[in-house]
Amino acid sequence: MNKVANIAKNTSYLTLALIVQKVMSFSYFIILARFLGLDSLGQYYTAISFTTIFSIFIDFGFANVLTREVAKNQEKASDYLRSVLGIKLILAAITIVVAILVAYFVYDYRLLLLIAVSCLSMFLDSFTTTFFSVVRGFHNLKFESIASVAFQFIILVLGYLLMRAGYPLVYLLLAIVIASLFNFLYSAGIVKKYLHLKIRPQWNLDKIKVVFNISWPFALYQIFQRLFTYLDTLLLGFIAGYGQVGLYQIAFKLIFALQFLPMAFNASLYPAMSAYWQNNHEQLRISFERAINYLLIISLPIIFGIFALADKIVPLFKAGPEAVWPLRISILALVFIFLNFPVGALLNACDRQRRNTTNMAIVTFVSLGLNLFFIPQWQALGASITVLISNLLMLLLGLFSMRGLIVYRPVKNAQTLLAALSSALLMALIIYLFKQYIHIFIAVIIGGLIYFVALILLGGVKKADIRSIITSFQRS
Repeated sequence: MNKVANIAKNTSYLTLALIVQKVMSFSYFIILARFLGLDSLGQYYTAISFTTIFSIFIDFGFANVLTREVAKNQEKASDYLRSVLGIKLILAAITIVVAILVAYFVYDYRLLLLIAVSCLSMFLDSFTTTFFSVVRGFHNLKFESIASVAFQFIILVLGYLLMRAGYPLVYLLLAIVIASLFNFLYSAGIVKKYLHLKIRPQWNLDKIKVVFNISWPFALYQIFQRLFTYLDTLLLGFIAGYGQVGLYQIAFKLIFALQFLPMAFNASLYPAMSAYWQNNHEQLRISFERAINYLLIISLPIIFGIFALADKIVPLFKAGPEAVWPLRISILALVFIFLNFPVGALLNACDRQRRNTTNMAIVTFVSLGLNLFFIPQWQALGASITVLISNLLMLLLGLFSMRGLIVYRPVKNAQTLLAALSSALLMALIIYLFKQYIHIFIAVIIGGLIYFVALILLGGVKKADIRSIITSFQRS
């Protein structure tokens, strides 16, 4: 199978899996919000956000290194994997101790306990990511697709049963630990039995130096990215209280759930781009332009639809009208978030990870300053404004940084942008006018049909594109 067909096949399978996973994840979030209330919900996600920031010090950019280097030379997969496992065992022990010590001095006992349990998931998930990063380097996302669904199914079932039984908040995090343990064992089994690679750690100093020399720009990028993504949640908790964290999580969780679309595409696109950079710059350009087109087509109707239906969406979480505008402002950032995926993948695949890291550092510090300015004034709404400005800045910096890598033709994307924007505006206008008379789920279905019919009529998507997506499931 050629790489173009493989991108389509992998993207289709992972997209399908992530649709199922994110539907379950979002359903679970609604259940959490309705059972826990905003204050407990805020504590739950504060603990997760805290450990998520610390998890980067275990991975240290190794996931990107493994995928890229294995995609370039699969014969070295075992050496890279074993070296990374050896490094991560040491980093994991140090990181967990530091995380718990910091939490001890910053939070009360209740939140400290939640963070300690969450650290178990952080440990297991870090090694699961390592195993699946190697599998991605072999251009296979089928197993990861299965694991993503199984992981969320375990959390959904166990978490719901524990909530119905009246167990305290810490048990809900234990449900995540059990799901993480399953994924860890499953991913390790795939690497050992399917790829036939050794998973024993090794501590060869020369090989460790090689890995660190490649990984540190990725690590810095991910440190800044985690801070950029989760620091607003922690700042909200400190400045405005856990209730505002719970309120903000409605917008954050929606955006986070929807990121499965570019994530699925990127998971397959990145290793292919790494290979194209070596031997086919023309196909590299074509793949990038197609990625931008697809993500524009997907993101714009979501943005306009949620903006129009925001006042119908927030009651699903038992939240009041104060959650409407944080959701509307945050969702505007979705198009910039989506487009940052292929831009970042291009920079990393073409050995410009240091430039990408610099961009993320700039955006992180800008985001910190904006949050410190906006949150005291407008709380959750202030954090949402920061999300919008910061992601726009990241996209502009990324587009500037990719100059010289490909002969980019913006006109190829401008045509799609115009068609998708016109179709999304028409859809939003119609559902906004009639949303008071129909159920929200019916409005979503009708809006989706209006958008895609208009998009086809305006030439934003062609029959060949639809046929390619359908047949991608049939390729072997």
